[in-house]
Amino acid sequence: MSNVLHVENVTMQFGGVVAVNNLSLDIPEGKIVALIGPNGAGKTTAFNCITGVYQPTSGLVEFMGKPMVRSTPKGKMKKQYKGQNKELYSSQSVIDPNPDHITKLGIARTFQNIRLWKSMTVFENVLIAKHMRAKQNVFSAIFRANAKEEKRMREETMALLQEQGLDKFKDELATSLPYGLQRRLEIARALATNPKLLLLDEPAAGMNPQETQELAEFIKQIRDKYNLTIFLIEHHMDLVMKISDYIYVIDFGSKIAEGVPEEIQNNQRVIDAYLGVADDDE
Repeated sequence: MSNVLHVENVTMQFGGVVAVNNLSLDIPEGKIVALIGPNGAGKTTAFNCITGVYQPTSGLVEFMGKPMVRSTPKGKMKKQYKGQNKELYSSQSVIDPNPDHITKLGIARTFQNIRLWKSMTVFENVLIAKHMRAKQNVFSAIFRANAKEEKRMREETMALLQEQGLDKFKDELATSLPYGLQRRLEIARALATNPKLLLLDEPAAGMNPQETQELAEFIKQIRDKYNLTIFLIEHHMDLVMKISDYIYVIDFGSKIAEGVPEEIQNNQRVIDAYLGVADDDE
């Protein structure tokens, strides 16, 4: 089984703070993989390094077997760097794509804090994502040469909303939807970019138990329907254990465990990271 995503020795350092420390992991094609850890462990920072929001201080990210992100300590960071493998990638060119480029490669994501376009309708939020792959330019737009493609994108947007049960809200402002439906809309917008890999950052945040249960089924359904590989950050352990094929655990930016759900549930180091370690009595 091939890996869709390969993360190798990625470190993200802000001044003297190492937020992600020498992180390596693999995401196999067609699987649902979770990244878990306590608040502040560096999970979202890792996602940001993968998706071009941050340029990592050091490390390599490969997508579909090809280098997508690569960096090495530069400038003042050469002296301040506290991570490992400082010279490992110094002889190779830096690769620093922006998030738009990474999305076009086939990686889509959602965010911990919902980021819908507030002044746009449900339909418009998904349609604008469709435009990311539109084959048009300023001249075709001026002379209406793209009318056929625009019609296709609108039809595909409507079909996607129907599949996700959002079609009846198509003309409502996205931010007027209940919280759970806003989460679903954000995922639908990500799907509109035709991704191969979908990154979900705390998709169940703020949801009640019923909504979380429905989300778990929804994630498995879209994985199968769209032939996706899914990499998610989540704090709802019931959801993680129910849908994940494999789990990575990080704490203070470093990987402390990995394995199938049963192994992670019984890993004492993971339990200590979440619950804390009691001081020995003196």
